[in-house]
Amino acid sequence: MSVHCILAILILVMTLDDQVYSGKITGGHEAVPHSRPYMVLLERYMSDGQKKYCGGFLLNEDFVMTAAHCHAKSYRVFLGLHNYNKQNEVQHVNVPGENAFPQKGYDEAELKNDIMLLKLSTKAVLNKNVKPIDLADRDDRSPKSCIVSGWGSTENSKHPSPKLLEVNVTLVENEMCVKENKYCSKDKGGPGQGDSGGPLVCEDGKAYGVVSASKLNPDGSAIYSYTKIPDNRDWIGFIMKHN
Repeated sequence: MSVHCILAILILVMTLDDQVYSGKITGGHEAVPHSRPYMVLLERYMSDGQKKYCGGFLLNEDFVMTAAHCHAKSYRVFLGLHNYNKQNEVQHVNVPGENAFPQKGYDEAELKNDIMLLKLSTKAVLNKNVKPIDLADRDDRSPKSCIVSGWGSTENSKHPSPKLLEVNVTLVENEMCVKENKYCSKDKGGPGQGDSGGPLVCEDGKAYGVVSASKLNPDGSAIYSYTKIPDNRDWIGFIMKHN
């Protein structure tokens, strides 16, 4: 088997949705409730009847961003969520499959252009717990210190966390990520199983990336990769304008 094929398989195996095991969030902590009002939990209804989860984030009243590999037959979007077990003021919005817009250049084998927009079937009601996040543009300087949030697995469990967790990550230049034009982090902590599609939020409070995948190194450490939002601003603007 070629090195290229082996790498592609490794990336697929480490995809950060809940289909397979991936790196767990270590060194993270519970987020202050509703301190990240842009965060979205996606309940995904699959063609085979299974229910799976991904993260996402709110762009405006109509659109949520996530990873393209978080595709599903349909979705239920949780807005204003902190604790899955306490949903009194949480908004639930359904999204049919035809309202999903993956990047046309998405490569499922190598997870290139792993980014997708979902149009909500009803508008989100913006309030103190539900607010959109600004997106980084090409003119913004390269980030270094960022935060990843999600309801994915932790170091103590393979099961999703009922409460929103977050972890600090430091971006690094990695040969694989430079070649694939992605952001990368190589920390002891990082996004875990179920965190795919969440935002990489950096120093200025803008979303720079979308949680995509991770790859194990020979020493057991992991490289986490994030689809670059600045490189997709034209596509994002087009989809939001014409849908």
